[in-house]
Amino acid sequence: MRVRDAVSLLALAFLSLAPGSRAETGEDGWLRYAPLPSQLAQQYKFPHRIVVTDQSAVAHSAASELAHGLHAMLGENLQIAGTLQEEDAFILGSPVEIRRLLPSWEPPSPIAPEGFSLMPFAAQGHIYWVLAGGTDRGELYGVFRLLEQVAQQKFPAFGTESPSSPIRWVNQWDNFDGSIERGYAGRSIFFDNGHVRADLRRVSEYGRLLASVGINGVTVNNVNSDLRTLEPDMIRELARIADAFRPWGVRMSLSVDLSSPQVVGHLPTFDPLNPAVTAWWRVKVDEIYKSIPDFAGFVIKADSEGRVGPSKYGRTPAQAANTVARALKPHGGVVLYRGFVYNNHLDWRDPKADRARAGYDNFHDLDGKFDRNVVIQIKHGPIDFQVREPVSPLFAALRHTNQAIELQITQEYTGQQRHMVFLVPMWKVALDTDMRAENRSTPVSEIVEGKSFHQPLGGFVGVANAGLDANWLHHPMAMANLYGFGKLAWNPDLTTEEIIDSWTRLTFGNDPKVVYIVNGLQVDSWRVYEQYTGPLGVGTLTNILGIHYGPGIESAERNGWGQWFRADSKGIGMDRTVATGTGYIGQYPPQLAKIYESVDTCPDSLLLFMHHVGYDHMLQEGKTVVQHVYDAHYDGAATAGAYTRRWRNLRGLIDDQRYYETLALFEYEAGHAVVWRDAVTAWFQHISGIPDKLGRVGIYPGRIEAESMQSDGYSTVDVTPWETASAGKAVVCNRSAPCTLTTKPGRPAGVYSIAVQYFDLHPGAAQYELLLNGKTLAHWVADATLPPAAVDPRLDGSTSTRFTVSDVHLRPGDTVSVRGTPNQGEPAPVDYIEIKQQ
Repeated sequence: MRVRDAVSLLALAFLSLAPGSRAETGEDGWLRYAPLPSQLAQQYKFPHRIVVTDQSAVAHSAASELAHGLHAMLGENLQIAGTLQEEDAFILGSPVEIRRLLPSWEPPSPIAPEGFSLMPFAAQGHIYWVLAGGTDRGELYGVFRLLEQVAQQKFPAFGTESPSSPIRWVNQWDNFDGSIERGYAGRSIFFDNGHVRADLRRVSEYGRLLASVGINGVTVNNVNSDLRTLEPDMIRELARIADAFRPWGVRMSLSVDLSSPQVVGHLPTFDPLNPAVTAWWRVKVDEIYKSIPDFAGFVIKADSEGRVGPSKYGRTPAQAANTVARALKPHGGVVLYRGFVYNNHLDWRDPKADRARAGYDNFHDLDGKFDRNVVIQIKHGPIDFQVREPVSPLFAALRHTNQAIELQITQEYTGQQRHMVFLVPMWKVALDTDMRAENRSTPVSEIVEGKSFHQPLGGFVGVANAGLDANWLHHPMAMANLYGFGKLAWNPDLTTEEIIDSWTRLTFGNDPKVVYIVNGLQVDSWRVYEQYTGPLGVGTLTNILGIHYGPGIESAERNGWGQWFRADSKGIGMDRTVATGTGYIGQYPPQLAKIYESVDTCPDSLLLFMHHVGYDHMLQEGKTVVQHVYDAHYDGAATAGAYTRRWRNLRGLIDDQRYYETLALFEYEAGHAVVWRDAVTAWFQHISGIPDKLGRVGIYPGRIEAESMQSDGYSTVDVTPWETASAGKAVVCNRSAPCTLTTKPGRPAGVYSIAVQYFDLHPGAAQYELLLNGKTLAHWVADATLPPAAVDPRLDGSTSTRFTVSDVHLRPGDTVSVRGTPNQGEPAPVDYIEIKQQ
């Protein structure tokens, strides 16, 4: 793309970023550049001239971003120029270009290709802020780092930085029809109705956000690739997306299906060793680079979950990957071949069957057989982004092969951006795990950086799935995961505390109270979510046969998907030991395997992933397994229930729009955490036959079951799975006229909250009314967009939600009623009401 075209796209992006052009919707993410207090702003003595030494689109982005950011935060007007004048200046460029202007300047240390150096330099009676990049991307990253420090009211740090590894990509699982698989924040920013969107300004804004945290690549389409992806007309459309990303130094890649030579090229085969297939890939790649000269490469999902692959012809993943990689090599492109290859039709009756073994079993023997521009993209755990998994043993097994770790930013199994779950602590556990390969220190972070086994490529891939929601990821707090991924990909040695503190200050400001509360909420949120969903490594316990959201405990059992936990009346957990189980633990290097093999040394957090134990097995913490489950779920739900109280302390310190959006999501999470708590604890008590020592499970003071209330028009139905409704039942209104439930709570006089637990089905919009002695307390419509935003007529743990009215004055003899009016097939279902004294 010509520089003039790039600058035009840049101007459109900054037009939308002009101060005062919109409210705080969250669209700016962490790039708000909020004005600093005037007294503090005056302490920054920056030059007012920016000298750009080259004419690339990325260099112009860097200069424009620097001018925009300093103007927004400090009120300073900076001029962008191509030459030095008799004044102080920022100088942006490569070391060679800078020395042309300042012959005596030398970088303080060598600068990596995407690294940068920021140092003041005195010459000719002036102070020059020299920002040198190994490439124009390095210049851009340096600008963002400087602005980030100013936004946090810090003085810019001088020195040299470089990224941990060359591959720092996000994957978007976007479909050409505009939907996003496992996307929870609206429709695709790239596609609609089978084509690339006409308006790609949102793509440019996304590229800017990604570049600001050092992300240099985006795979824009679903790993379950549309078979039209490599059609000539589609390539021409996709080139427009690459054009929108290019000014931000972000290269586009594509997910492709290995059957493309047959489907698109009309060959009789897609056998990767067939000469005609090899030639087809070479010609097709040449065609792509004519339209997209900076094309990054391909992501390949094959032989998994219904995707065809080389096994059809008796070929290996290495043979398939190498065929495609050799077509890309002359252009500098790479193949990321997903290690997510497994059989989803396993025999659950076979005690040795184990999906967790699949990655190692399928790729270990291929180590060293992949070409140098092939990278194996490995999910951080061996199953599928569960709330707690061990790291994949495949990381330690591929010692002669490039590797990238795949992390999931979109919260598929962790609350789908309706629950707050800050994932950086989970990722840090994975990255910091020392695999002890070759009986030496080999943390996962250093393996994927290429350091441990001296590999030239490697890095980090995050499944982001940002959408058209104004704030990109639906939950304002979820943007910390996108930010945190970029930060870890740049430097995996950063701590959780460093990352969240920066994000909070950039997103919500530097007020100490705001920073303290938001940091505290975020840092603990993964542990809290794990507590009220699936603790001890058992898996998330969500409905794996559906949308992976609400509780659906036994959906993991007795099917071919292999996410089993082997529960019966005596015990629970997968026996993955070498001695008596599936042998999975033996895939780890000996030192780590020894820890996992013994029930006495295996961490409690992974116990049920590695071992089958009795419910009365005593954990290292001194509790039995089942009592830990009870306590964890009550503790986690209670902590989630307190989010709203903690958040309300920030009213007036955060803009109203983001404050109320977050408050509403916290109120929802508080109710849904109770759904999880009740479902999991009831199920464990039922299967184990062991009661809660504290007498909480199944006993709910203040709860009045809907089916026990006086009914006008409502009828009782069974809910499946049973544990996702209180007492396993609910009521529905199967008539067009409103139905009513009535009860006399008989509570002592006082002030109470009344919660109505009901089911919000999509796409209906049933109406509800809560009445006290015939007078309306509240009226609401069940039209929330809960995951998924698709027709879902089931009453279960995914659709169960609540509405709470506080400050209700009750007296003995009062009558409480719930009136429901069906709409569009949604029968105004109700589970229970719960009355608690405030």
